Amino acid sequence: MTVRVAVAAVTFNRHKELSVLLDAINAQSAAVDTICLVDSGTEPARDVAARHANVDYVRSEANLGGAGGFALAALKAVASGAKWVWMMDDDAEPADPECLATLLREAEARDLEAVVPLVVAPGHPDRLSFFFRLDGKVTHDRAQLEKVGFLPNDGHFFNGALIRSDVFFKVGLPDMRLFIRGDEVDFTIRLRKAGIRFGTVTTTAITHPHAFSETKHVFGARWHVIVPDSAFKRYYYYRNRGYLIRRYFRVKSLVADVGGYLGYFAQRRDLKGLLAWASSFSKGLRAKGFAPLEDQKF
Repeated sequence: MTVRVAVAAVTFNRHKELSVLLDAINAQSAAVDTICLVDSGTEPARDVAARHANVDYVRSEANLGGAGGFALAALKAVASGAKWVWMMDDDAEPADPECLATLLREAEARDLEAVVPLVVAPGHPDRLSFFFRLDGKVTHDRAQLEKVGFLPNDGHFFNGALIRSDVFFKVGLPDMRLFIRGDEVDFTIRLRKAGIRFGTVTTTAITHPHAFSETKHVFGARWHVIVPDSAFKRYYYYRNRGYLIRRYFRVKSLVADVGGYLGYFAQRRDLKGLLAWASSFSKGLRAKGFAPLEDQKF
């Protein structure tokens, strides 16, 4: 019996990348029943979506961010009656036509409720776009992860994550308040707290733009901070970090962030950067600063 799979995808003004993604999804050896696509961009992608008969196109006039877009797309995907939901950003691409089939096979063999592929950098298939921590040290080396084979209770949501539909009934949808940066961390924490069986398999991958430059080592290889490359991204990342520390009482993360960012900005004598971090981070710690994009003054 064929397993029904729906894709939950989001897009924002990336027509070329979206076209590549939709082609790659429909070229998979394991068929996708429907592609639930939420478009929050200022340049609607209706024409790109219309090239594929199985795309369920949802136009959002409000910019929902990645978190809100994934929440709406996932809800549509669950409502379609699919057993599995495959999460995709518009600038991601399955690395090969067997990606979905491999994820389905691994999920069945390991009795998983969610399974995540490796995420590799475009043009650099040996480099991971987002780091993993092995033996306390950060690594972007794909070969090191492949030696491990399977990483239980770990993974980078939402790029390429395959999730059973019933998981959303257990842990809820992505939190639209987080907008960008941190929604995937929040979702992962909820999975762990709910006892959902998930992990990363190293036998397949998707490509997604990397974030190598954002990782800043402060006190050697075991202590680093993330500094996004724009004020827009930094605000949401810092605020959401603070909020998640508050929400889940993450004491270790609080110590790591306060010590790490104080050290990072002090080493660079960057008072302006320190004050911007402190302002955004403290808003999150106080559960403040949540509002539609147009009210954020960007």
